Amino acid sequence: MINWEELRHIHVIRKLQSMMSLWFQTDIFFVDERGQVRNYDSLDKNRDFKNPLSAVLLPREKGRELIFQHAAEMNEKVFRGDRPSFSEQGPVGCEQVVVSRIAVDQEFLGSVYAFCYTERAVSAEAREQAKATAVQLGFDPGLFDQAVSGLKILTVAEKKYFHELVDLVAQEIVAFHTEISKREERINALNSQLGTRYSYDSMIGKSKPMQDLYSLLDKIRASESTVLINGENGTGKELIARAIHFNSGRKDGQFVTVNCSAFNENLLDSELFGHIKGAFTGAIRDKKGLFEAADKGTLFLDEIGDMSPTMQVKLLRVLQEGTLIPVGGTEQRKVDVRVVAATNKDLKEMIELGTFREDLYYRINVINITVPALRDRKEDIPVLVDHFMARGCKEKGIELKSFAKRAMEKIYDYPWPGNIRELENEVERVLVLSGEEPRMPAELLSQRIRDWGESSKVQGVRVAGKLKDALEELEKTMIKEGLRRTNWNKSRLAKELGISRAGLIMKVDKYGLDKRKLARQGAA
Repeated sequence: MINWEELRHIHVIRKLQSMMSLWFQTDIFFVDERGQVRNYDSLDKNRDFKNPLSAVLLPREKGRELIFQHAAEMNEKVFRGDRPSFSEQGPVGCEQVVVSRIAVDQEFLGSVYAFCYTERAVSAEAREQAKATAVQLGFDPGLFDQAVSGLKILTVAEKKYFHELVDLVAQEIVAFHTEISKREERINALNSQLGTRYSYDSMIGKSKPMQDLYSLLDKIRASESTVLINGENGTGKELIARAIHFNSGRKDGQFVTVNCSAFNENLLDSELFGHIKGAFTGAIRDKKGLFEAADKGTLFLDEIGDMSPTMQVKLLRVLQEGTLIPVGGTEQRKVDVRVVAATNKDLKEMIELGTFREDLYYRINVINITVPALRDRKEDIPVLVDHFMARGCKEKGIELKSFAKRAMEKIYDYPWPGNIRELENEVERVLVLSGEEPRMPAELLSQRIRDWGESSKVQGVRVAGKLKDALEELEKTMIKEGLRRTNWNKSRLAKELGISRAGLIMKVDKYGLDKRKLARQGAA
C-alpha cells in the first residue's frame, strides 16, 4: 500500500504540483484504489486553490461531494480501462479533467486526478447548465458563472504538456513507493540476519549460541553434505536433524530415524540394510532396510558413537559408494540418501582409543553442528518455560499459568544436566501438581531443583590437617562429580574446570577416576 501521507513531503511531487497550479491553474488530487481522495483535508481553511471552480466548490460539503464522487468514478474508469491516462468532461459539465493511473507491477494502487481546464471559451449553453448545477447545490449562480469564466483555456500544445506532467506525477508516486518497498524489504532482510529470532522450526531460543545455530542452518539449506550433530542428551539433536531435512531439497522425501544404541550389531545390520528371505532364523520374507526406505530423503543416525566397528565399515561403504548389500544377499543395491548423524560422545577421543574409525569420522563430519547445552544458554530458559507452559495449558484446556518469582530463580540457577528434555518434563510435572493454583510456587519443584543451591556445595570438606591433602581431596571430588555430570566428556569438563584436556587426563589417572576402573569397583 502507498503511504499517501508521506507524498506531501516529497520534494519532486510538491514541486510538480506547484508548477501545475501556477501554469495551468489546476488542483491535483491523489485517489487510492478504493476511490478515496487522500490529499485533501476539509479542516484546512487556509488552503489556496488555484483553480476558480475548486475555490468555489471545495470549501462547501456539497461541492466536495460533487468533485470527489467524480474523482472516484474516473478512478474506477482508469482501473477498468486499458489506457494509463485520459482526459474527460468534469462534474460541472463545462470543464475537462485529466486522470493518470498509478500501478506497480500491474497492481492498481490508485490515480492522479487533475482538476480542471477548458479547451475553448465556455459556450452559453454550457454556462446555463453550470448555473443549473449551482442552483441545485445551493450556490450563488453569479459566483458560479464567474468561476466558470475564469477557467484556464489550454492550447493543443499546452494540453499535451499538461497531460505529460500529470503522468509524471503518477510516475514519481510509483518511484517513491517502489523505493520505500525496497528499503522495507532490505530492512526486513537485515532484521532476519541480525535480529533475534525466537524459533527455527520447532527449536526455541533467542540466545547468542542459538542465533549462531540458526545462521548455520540457514547456510546449509541447499547443501547435500553429511552432517554430524554433537550435543548432550536432551538438547534437541533430532529437532535439528528434522530442520535440516525439511529445509532442504529433500523435504519431499522420507525422514527416517534410527537410534544406533537401541539395537545389537546383528539387529542394526538388518535394520539399516535390510535382509533377504532365509538370511537367518525368523527371516520369513525379504525386508527393505532403513537406507532404502530413506531413498531420495534423509536418514538420521542417532547415537552413532554406539555403532560397532563392523557396522562402521558397512556404513562407510554406503556413504562412499552409495551402495549396500542386504543381510544374506549378494547383489548390490543403489541408494540416494543424505545422512545426518548425532552423538553425545567425544568421537575424537574414541578414535584415539581405537573404538571409532577415523575415516568414517571425517566422512560424516563434513558439516559439524554443536548444540549448546541449556546451562550455556540460560537466557533461553524463560522463553522455553513460557513455551512449555503455554503448550501444556492449551493441551489441558486451562487458563495460562506462570511460575512465582522464587520458583523461576530456582529454575534459572539449576544446571539442567538433562537439558531441554528435563526442563520440559519439570514444567509438565509442576503443571499437573499445581491444581487450581494460577501462580506456581517453588515448593512444587522437584527436590533436586529446590535444593540445588545447597547440594551443589561439597560436603564434609576437612578443616584440619595438611592443606595439600585437603586440596587434593576437593580436586578429586570435583573431577569425579564433573565426569559423572558430563557423561565422561573430558573435553567439556576440562573447559568447565579451566584446565587443559591433557592436564585433566593426568589428574584422572592420578586419582584413579577412569570410567572402566570405577565400573569394576562399582563406583560409577
